[in-house]
Amino acid sequence: MAGIDAPELNQPWGQKSKWEMVKICKGQAIRVELTGETSYDRLVGTCYLPDDRDIGAEIIKAGLALDGGHFSKGKYRHLEPAGIRKKLRHYRRWN
Repeated sequence: MAGIDAPELNQPWGQKSKWEMVKICKGQAIRVELTGETSYDRLVGTCYLPDDRDIGAEIIKAGLALDGGHFSKGKYRHLEPAGIRKKLRHYRRWN
């Protein structure tokens, strides 16, 4: 997903982040707008729920992912709950 940095499944908060994503998306058709970029040989895109909510924004507001910097250019930073960077500091890719 473009613009978010979420923990991997084997990292702290990874399972919780995964299940929050399942809760947000389950049973819904997801629309993806590809950016034309790739990361680790995967396509990068912004994902939307049928009501046009940005899934990346939702998972960041839930405190289970961070603004991803490079792909987001800070687009989601304002949605991060206070103190979340400290809470998730152990998994961040840039540590």
